[in-house]
Amino acid sequence: MDSIKISTAQNIDISYEIAGLGERIAARCIDLGIFLVLGVIAMILIGAASYSMSSNAAMVVFFIFLAIFVFYDLVCELTMDGQSLGKKVLKVKVISLDGGQPTLSQYLLRWLFRTIDFGIPFGWGVVAVISVIATKNHQRLGDILGKTTLIKTTPRTQFTNTAFSFSLPETYEAQFKDVLHLNDREAELIHEVLTSYYQTGNAELIYAMAAKTKEHIMVNIPAGMNELQFLETVLKDYKHLTSMVNV
Repeated sequence: MDSIKISTAQNIDISYEIAGLGERIAARCIDLGIFLVLGVIAMILIGAASYSMSSNAAMVVFFIFLAIFVFYDLVCELTMDGQSLGKKVLKVKVISLDGGQPTLSQYLLRWLFRTIDFGIPFGWGVVAVISVIATKNHQRLGDILGKTTLIKTTPRTQFTNTAFSFSLPETYEAQFKDVLHLNDREAELIHEVLTSYYQTGNAELIYAMAAKTKEHIMVNIPAGMNELQFLETVLKDYKHLTSMVNV
């Protein structure tokens, strides 16, 4: 599965899967379903306005619906962190190829070239489908020109499913009680870094994550414990202490 590296707020690079054609089509279908519902409502309102001889009101309703249809993707992606409602349901989002948040100009390029990607004269999305299949980062034309792509917003491993799948003995005692300063997302990030290390052997990830973690929870790594052992212990302590809090 193709992936792209994204730098987190802790300056740790985590790989996310690039959304494929299936996720893109499903997200688009959800958005089109929303337009269909809005279109039906607009037709009812236009019909009601026309029946009451209020042609101005009918035109207002029509242009409001047209504006929503035209600007929906751009406004949603700008205000919803790179997602439309369909993308949010499918848990995918727009990201810059450099791993950062897309700029306004990148969002505009994606939006402007929707006409070619999805326009009726170009086969109702045939251009987008061919482009997504043919390109390395699964990009439609607007993505290629805007230097963006879609990623799955969940990491390749799920913290709630795997990070705490290990069991601890009943006599386990936490070494770093300050791990309670972490939240679930930060503990998940530690787990992602450990998983990446086990798969790639990239020790730089471990050193960087250990440095950030000990600074955040304000502890020092004890003598005789290396950075890898420190992170593994932090996860165990977090599981142990949070399970006690939630009892």
